[in-house]
Amino acid sequence: MTLIKSISGIRGTIGGNVNDNLTPIDAVKFAAAYGTWLLNRNQPRKKLRVIIGRDARISGKMLSNLVINTLIGLGIDIIDVGLSTTPTVEIAVLLENADGGIIVTASHNPKQWNALKLLNEKGEFLNGADGAEVLNVVEANNYSFVEVDNLGTSIKKNGYINRHIEEVLKLELVDVEAVKNANFKIVVDAVNSTGGIAIPALLERLGVECVKLYCEPNGHFPHNPEPLKEHLTEISKLIVKEKANLGIVVDPDVDRLALVCEDGSMFGEEYTLIACADYVLSQTKGNTVSNLSSSRALRDITEKHGGLYQASAVGEVNVVKLMKDTNAVIGGEGNGGIIYPAFHYGRDSLVGVALFLTHLAKSKKSCKELRKSYPSYFISKNKIQLTPEIDIDEILKRIAENYINESVTTIDGVKVDFADEWIHLRKSNTEPVIRIYAESISQEKVDTLTQKIMKEIQLLI
Repeated sequence: MTLIKSISGIRGTIGGNVNDNLTPIDAVKFAAAYGTWLLNRNQPRKKLRVIIGRDARISGKMLSNLVINTLIGLGIDIIDVGLSTTPTVEIAVLLENADGGIIVTASHNPKQWNALKLLNEKGEFLNGADGAEVLNVVEANNYSFVEVDNLGTSIKKNGYINRHIEEVLKLELVDVEAVKNANFKIVVDAVNSTGGIAIPALLERLGVECVKLYCEPNGHFPHNPEPLKEHLTEISKLIVKEKANLGIVVDPDVDRLALVCEDGSMFGEEYTLIACADYVLSQTKGNTVSNLSSSRALRDITEKHGGLYQASAVGEVNVVKLMKDTNAVIGGEGNGGIIYPAFHYGRDSLVGVALFLTHLAKSKKSCKELRKSYPSYFISKNKIQLTPEIDIDEILKRIAENYINESVTTIDGVKVDFADEWIHLRKSNTEPVIRIYAESISQEKVDTLTQKIMKEIQLLI
C-alpha cells in the first residue's frame, strides 16, 4: 500500500487499486473533500476561487485536470496557473485573493509518486484541525455536487512564475545590483521539473550566467530528486569543469534549496537556512525558528545577532505557527527550506536564492569561504525498523526518563540536548519505525551518540 492520507493532503504512487495507490478515483474523492471543506467553512456559501498548479511530473496534467473538474462540479471557480512551483501557488493565492489552493506535486519523491498539497486562504498549508476535517469528509464519502447552472468555471493564467520573480526582486533585502556586479556563474540542477523554469529565469534577472543541468520540465527525473549529497555527483563535477562560483539544486516543487561550493563540495542543506538567516539578521534584528531536527548552528547565529532562537515540532505548519507566535524574521527547516515572512509564510527557494546571492555578493567571499565562517556541526540521520506489536510510545517515554537530568523536549517525540550535541527520536506516522536524528561537533562523536542511543532502544525492546 502506497497511499498516504494526512492532514497536509494525499500522496501515493500512480496506478494500482483504489484506496491502495493514488488512482484517479482517489484524487477525485480527495479533491471533492477539500472543496466540500472549503464550502462548509464559508457559510453562508459564496462563490469560491481556488488556485491550481503543478510540478512537471508525468502524471501531473492528468491529476490536475481531475482536481480542476471535480472542484468545478462543486460550483468552485478555478484559476489554473499550470506548470508552477509550490511557493508560486502560495503567492498566487495571496495575489488573487483566492479562498485556497492545491499544488499537484509529490515534492522530493521519485517520479512514480504524486500528491495533492492543500492550502488555505492565506496560501499556507492546512493546520492539524483543518486537515482533520478534510480527512473526516473523505471518510464520510458524502459529497453534494451542484446543478448545471451553478457549475464553476476555469481560467488559465500563464506567467505566474514571472510574477513570483517580480515579487522576490521587490524585497528590500534583495540587492539586484550587488548580485549583478558580482558576475556570478552558477550551475543549476532542477531535476527536469519546474525549477528549470523558475531558477534560470530568476538568475537571468539577477544578471547571473546560468549553466543548465536537467532544466527541461518533462518530469523524467535523471536522478533521485531529493537534493542530497549522494544524488548530486554530476552537478559537482560540472561546477568544477565550468569554473562556476557555485551550484544551485532544487527539488521538483522548488521549496527545498541545496547549494554546492565552487570545488564541488556540499554547502549543506542545513546551512542554506543558516546563511540566509545570517544575512537577514545582520539587516533586521529579530528571532528565528526551525524544527527540532534542524542544526544547532541556527541558534548560534541567531544569538550572535542578539536574537532568540526557538525550535518547533517537525513540519512546515508547526514552524510557521511558532514563527508567528515569536515574530520571527526568518525560519525554516534543515532540509533547505527557507521561510521569509516579509514575503510569505511558506518555504520558498526563489527567496532563498535571492537572499543567499545578495549575502554572498556583499560578503566578498567564495561559497566555500562563507561556509567555513559558520559553526561546524555534523548531522546523522538513521532509523530503527520495529515490528508492529512494539509500543513505540513506551520506548520513547523510557528514553526520556533515562535522560531526565539533561534538557529533554517531548513536543515531537523525544529530543535530548547535551552540552555540545543532541539527539532526536521520532515515531513514523506511516510505518513501525523510530527515526533518529543526531548532531555533534564531529562525525565520530555524532556516530558514537547515535550508536549509543540505538543500543539503548534495542535493550528496551
